[in-house]
Amino acid sequence: MKIAYVQMKVSAGHPDINTKKILQLIDEARTQGADMIIFPPESISGKFLGGASLEKSFQRDRELCKEKIFAAAKNISVDLDGKNNFESFDVKFSSAPFSLEKNFSAEKISRPMIQIGCVGIQNTGKTIYTFDGGSAVFNSRGEVVQYAEPFKECLNFIELDEIDKMPALELPEVSEAEKIYRAISYGVKNFLEQIGMKKVVIGVSGGIDSAVAAALYVQVVGAENVYLVNMPSKFNSDTTKNLSDRLAKNLGCKYFVVPIQESVDWTVKQLEERGIEVSDFVKENIQARDRSSRILAAIAASIGGVFTCNANKAESTVGYATLYGDEAGFLSALADLWKFQVYDLARYMNEKIYRREVIPQGIIDIVPSAELSTAQNVDEGKGDPLRYPYHDYLLRAFVERNQTPEEILTWYADGELEKEIGCEIGLVEKYFPTAKDFIDDLERWWKAFKVMGVAKRIQSPPLLAVTDKPFGSRSESQNGVHFTKKYLELKNKILA
Repeated sequence: MKIAYVQMKVSAGHPDINTKKILQLIDEARTQGADMIIFPPESISGKFLGGASLEKSFQRDRELCKEKIFAAAKNISVDLDGKNNFESFDVKFSSAPFSLEKNFSAEKISRPMIQIGCVGIQNTGKTIYTFDGGSAVFNSRGEVVQYAEPFKECLNFIELDEIDKMPALELPEVSEAEKIYRAISYGVKNFLEQIGMKKVVIGVSGGIDSAVAAALYVQVVGAENVYLVNMPSKFNSDTTKNLSDRLAKNLGCKYFVVPIQESVDWTVKQLEERGIEVSDFVKENIQARDRSSRILAAIAASIGGVFTCNANKAESTVGYATLYGDEAGFLSALADLWKFQVYDLARYMNEKIYRREVIPQGIIDIVPSAELSTAQNVDEGKGDPLRYPYHDYLLRAFVERNQTPEEILTWYADGELEKEIGCEIGLVEKYFPTAKDFIDDLERWWKAFKVMGVAKRIQSPPLLAVTDKPFGSRSESQNGVHFTKKYLELKNKILA
């Protein structure tokens, strides 16, 4: 028996588009002499449908498309949903989106198996998922003997009687940074096509997040369609301004410098003249909003494009961003990446994608800083309150492993914390000389994660997912902070 299996791009919510493609593939498989053709799960309608899945008219269209497909099949067997029972092989339908943790595996099988998945992007309205396919053929020993290239549409053929005679393939080793680059660049490209946009505006600060975003978008839409904007206030150093300029020249993008100090001072003056006291913290927020809501939004509208949100996952976790400021934008391409992954991606793009230093080493080396006050002077080594080499791993424990202050404090008391969360040994003692320092920091970020972080994430742009636990994939409550009885008892014991 000759089997065709399809790794196709599914357009969620568009059964007409998908059916047209399915019919073309059936014709091609028939021409190639296939006896059977197997499609990915939910290939007619897509996986994430929102309210459409409950609409009777949509359900009717989906069934009509299904009838049309089976009527056209004629002398070739078609499997659309995996409900067929196969006597001599198994079919595994892979409906899960791309995730860094996903890999080829077929344990405890006793006969050949064909695994089928789709490619493309689908979204929940808040989270954009990329689908890499994951299609493969396994022999009876669980070895991969044929597989489809990730993120590529293809129609593959296999002779059922030959599967157990085929040699096992050695799968290519792919680094985490390469997996991330493939998924994010693919997702960005497809999302821009979906919303019909080609021009992208990026605020570049001289920091790593905006630099990685700029290098990424240049690869997707071309340097001629990327506009880089540096918007210095009196707090921005010559160091970061020069790094932004070098980045733009390295990438060959259009580059503008639009100072904001005058407009920020004018906003403060207008408020103070009306008796409103403006604190230093609020002045920091005014700077961030002036950049995004005023300048970037205006440039994007003027050129018929969109502007990006460059937030990373650590910032999103604790709400270390300004609403309608640096948390604004059409898409957060990096918001499912921890800061260390953003650095890894920068090095990967320099070494493997561009094969030259487009992201200046100075941007990789400089202390991360929002540069919104004198307390964040990068030339003096002052930066963000998040100490990423430690906080990345602490926050990852909160978000991706569902660990609470109770577990964290227990590991701290036992001297096992760094090993448990995966950060470098010695960082806890380096950053927190006393138990009180450690506990104060732990409670600060747990409260931020559970309170203001939630409120900001609800209003943040959609993000591209690369993990199994991206924000936006599940509803979050705004119930506030809870510390368990055991945590409070242990805290009191340690501080005593």
